[in-house]
Amino acid sequence: MAEIERESMEYDVVIVGAGPAGLSAAIRLKQLDADLNVVVLEKGSEVGAHILSGAVLDPVGLNTLIPDWKEKGAPLNVPVKSDKFYLLGEAGQLPIPTFPMPPLMNNHGNYIVSMGNVCRWMAEQAEELGVEIFPGMSCSELVYGDNGEVKGVVAGVFGLEADGTIGPDTEPGMELHGKYVFLSEGVRGSLSKEVIAKYELDKDAEPQKYGIGMKEIWEIDPDKHKEGAVFHSLGWPLGGNAAGGSFIYHAENNQIFIGLVTALNYKNPHVFPYMEFQRFKHHPMVQKLLEGGKRVAYGARAIAQGGYQSMPKASFPGGALLGCSVGLVNVPRIKGNHNAMLSGIAAAEAAHKAIGEGRASDELTEYNDELKSGPVGKDLYKVRNVKPFQSNNGVLGALGLGGFDMWTNTFGFSLFGTKKHGKSDAAATEKASKHKPIDYPKPDGKISFDRLTNVSFSFTNHEESQPAHLKLKDPSIPVAVNLPEYAGPSARYCPAGVYEFVGEGADTKFQINFQNCVHCKTCDIKDPSQNINWTVPQGGDGPNYPNM
Repeated sequence: MAEIERESMEYDVVIVGAGPAGLSAAIRLKQLDADLNVVVLEKGSEVGAHILSGAVLDPVGLNTLIPDWKEKGAPLNVPVKSDKFYLLGEAGQLPIPTFPMPPLMNNHGNYIVSMGNVCRWMAEQAEELGVEIFPGMSCSELVYGDNGEVKGVVAGVFGLEADGTIGPDTEPGMELHGKYVFLSEGVRGSLSKEVIAKYELDKDAEPQKYGIGMKEIWEIDPDKHKEGAVFHSLGWPLGGNAAGGSFIYHAENNQIFIGLVTALNYKNPHVFPYMEFQRFKHHPMVQKLLEGGKRVAYGARAIAQGGYQSMPKASFPGGALLGCSVGLVNVPRIKGNHNAMLSGIAAAEAAHKAIGEGRASDELTEYNDELKSGPVGKDLYKVRNVKPFQSNNGVLGALGLGGFDMWTNTFGFSLFGTKKHGKSDAAATEKASKHKPIDYPKPDGKISFDRLTNVSFSFTNHEESQPAHLKLKDPSIPVAVNLPEYAGPSARYCPAGVYEFVGEGADTKFQINFQNCVHCKTCDIKDPSQNINWTVPQGGDGPNYPNM
């Protein structure tokens, strides 16, 4: 695409991604200086279309950014009223008391929200301040300056031929240049991945760890609905197959948000996270809640779980990584949106200071320092060992050792130092010959559903004539390596049925149904051969989540 001539536009700050981090940065920049030219580019068809989160929101980030958010009508309408934790078995459950847990685990003062709707409201606040927001604009390339710094992005390329070549209907897009470029693409963003590799931002960090979170919205019987109730669980159905846990949040309008997070460092390639989620809904306690209700939406998203020790350097020549592009989820709290907002605020303040000093396109080291030593770093440092304990010692390790470590960190010390994660999630996958296949019950079509039926409830759409945005580094590897050695795990780890092996024996072919993709990026993370590269499709394509 380098031979294409494009028009360019100049901004003070170019922000990729209209999630909580990017929008917080945009708002804070305009609060600090109304004359700054700030643009936000969002690949979804509208702001919120690609936002998926649990979510119980700690309002600390919003309190910092817009203290009068309540008066301005922010959609934080359901305060948490009760908080229950269970260890599940196949037929029953054991309540885990919350009183021994460290204070940081308390959900008092938090809100059950649709982060998609929160981001839509934040976009309104940003536009009122003069921020330009362009949805349906995928950023497909970085633009580099003469000294190797990030100078801008290419956005708005449409109409490429299926083989990636220029056609008669191709729109070449534009270059948007900024004094600073903020990448707030969410987990495993394609531009963020390129920047991290180019500038070796992760050379002093542990491998990033991930989970795959799947979520459904259900309308349930009003007699069973308890607005403000929060439910979390560990144990069944994952058991010894994988780390992870579930959530059920009672939102407004008789709706619940229900989901399961499966850590992607599982060893057994036969694990099928989507089917684990469907099986979870048949737990007696959960099925009783769902009976008589109806599913209204489905989606999936990878979650960065590595925490403090997996954070790459967040500043680079010409810009910064924000939010989940850095990996700011507090795993035991199951919260990251507050840290995403705080990261956006910190990046905005660093860029504003730099621009005020006449600087441009250099490295915002002040931002990286603030992220590590400020509120975000302190939040993550206290819980840094919970994920390694969960990975290496299972549920009891997470509860016992992790809980003990969080308590000691409350007082400023840890007997364990800082635990390491070790392997990447892809490298954690073992050969199929070491493990037994797992027999999953067939979905019943009432409580549990097959993948393709559920994907229709993500309202996903891709223009099928465009190039596939899921690219294989070596097209031979899926059939020659991944199928015989790992039992073709892409057919299971994808929550949208994108990948399948068709035919038998010498006629077996690897098929990519990219039109089903919900942009979770699990394939880019978990493929044992690291052979799949997730890139952006043309703007506006992908899921169209209503209020995830």
